[in-house]
Amino acid sequence: MNGRRRKAPASADRKPLLVGAGVVAVLAGAALTVGLWPSGDSGAPSTGRPSGERSAAASADSPTPSPDRTYPLSKTPRTIPAVRDHTPARGPGWRPAKGGRVLVGDGALADEGRLLAKELGLAYAGRGEPRAGDVGLSLTDEDANAESYTLRVADGRVRISGTEEAGVFYGTRTLKQEVHGDATAPEGVVRDSPAKPQRGFMLDIARKHFTAAWIEDRIRELADLKYNQLGLHFSDDQGFRIASDSHPEVVSKEDLTKAEVRRILALAESRHIDVVPEIDSPGHLGAVIAAHPDLQLRNTAGVASKGALDLSKPAAGKIVDELLNEYADLFPGPYWHLGADEYQALTVANPAASYPQLASAATKAYGSGAGIADLATGWLNDRADTVRGHDRTMRAWNDGIFAGGTVQADKDIQVAYWTGKEIGARQPTEYLRSGRELLNYNDEYLYYVLGQPNTFVYPTGQRIYEQWTPLVVRGTSPVSEEYDDQILGASFAVWCDLSGSQTEAQVAAGIRLPLRALTQKLWDPRKPVSSWADFKTLAGKLD
Repeated sequence: MNGRRRKAPASADRKPLLVGAGVVAVLAGAALTVGLWPSGDSGAPSTGRPSGERSAAASADSPTPSPDRTYPLSKTPRTIPAVRDHTPARGPGWRPAKGGRVLVGDGALADEGRLLAKELGLAYAGRGEPRAGDVGLSLTDEDANAESYTLRVADGRVRISGTEEAGVFYGTRTLKQEVHGDATAPEGVVRDSPAKPQRGFMLDIARKHFTAAWIEDRIRELADLKYNQLGLHFSDDQGFRIASDSHPEVVSKEDLTKAEVRRILALAESRHIDVVPEIDSPGHLGAVIAAHPDLQLRNTAGVASKGALDLSKPAAGKIVDELLNEYADLFPGPYWHLGADEYQALTVANPAASYPQLASAATKAYGSGAGIADLATGWLNDRADTVRGHDRTMRAWNDGIFAGGTVQADKDIQVAYWTGKEIGARQPTEYLRSGRELLNYNDEYLYYVLGQPNTFVYPTGQRIYEQWTPLVVRGTSPVSEEYDDQILGASFAVWCDLSGSQTEAQVAAGIRLPLRALTQKLWDPRKPVSSWADFKTLAGKLD
């Protein structure tokens, strides 16, 4: 990773952010806004204003202190997500100006420094101490959250520090938003840190092909909003969308080349976003089965079960393990999604009678009391063993982690909780009481399903902003606050069930406000001080 220091694992302890009463009083009067510019990296965004346009604004004189002027106390910066702690001060603040530079105190911050300099129209000057008009980035030895940062505006310069690169990067995102549209970064000190360590966006690229350029645009957008995960669900019944060397026969005509994926991964890494791949099994494998029809599950009448593998066949596990191993080498991130939801053999009235080959395989593998749910759980654990060999933290959909039975899902598999509507889906508290860590994908608020099939409706930013919290895991009711630390975060998900229902541009527009609302609720656990109308209006002004 080119010597880059990476953020701590999601399971690391999170330090609480202390906010004094005086700061809360300042925050209470603050409104929220967002300024998301194109990032200025080598891959130009497909939409939006080129970041180079910022250099014109940088030609204006930066505010400088005047010895005979009394400045009002500064106001809390206006960003999305809102900063959690701002100590106001008197002074002119800071904005980019001709001659301004970005400097770093540690060579590990060179990428962050170059990116910020390009975005703000400043010169990147390498290592050194900032002077008036400059921005300085530095790493500290504080015992703090790896994603926390401090941003100081004083003496005509900006200093951003953090214990890890990720925190410093988030400080640069705050500064970028503060000075959007020739605004001034307010005098004073921001101390900021996320409430939840996992803040994600999941994209179904299996049912609908999304171009690499569109995905890269989303990475830039997510990074400026301080998201740190991008999920790619790239295998399903309708398609397998990433080129394969081990099994090229399963790949769809429209796909991402490995070169394109590597560019996506490089951009994501530069923005401190972990890419979480998902090959869903033993269901949702229709694209693989189309090339290997002998592996499809069939009942006693010979009727095929859509997308489902016959788990009694050793070749089924072999092909999936070969794919998992191949893509684990492609995706270097710390997380892996195993899927495991909606296995069709478990949706019929009498699974053992409909699929006697599965019932026989279950008793052979796990004893006379074992059933098909145990066989499916054993499958999940076997695939986890494969991925565990690549040192990944794993997750699986909640309805693929079953209660009771002879076989239990491995304890280190996190619960990706999305629904209470499927067979096998239990209340969130059942998973939490057993000690499992959980990711919130609540389909009531966070599922954007193209075409709105079944009972789905497109989620709105307003509902997320006004009603949802990370504790609202299923439906509209929260779980007890005692489980807050086990809920590691949440992910907004785009599913492409009716893939032709929206274009890429329509999807981007539809998820814009929900993404902004969600990051606010994941970053700051307090109730937002601004109304939804203010939040929406300010976001619109600065798009």
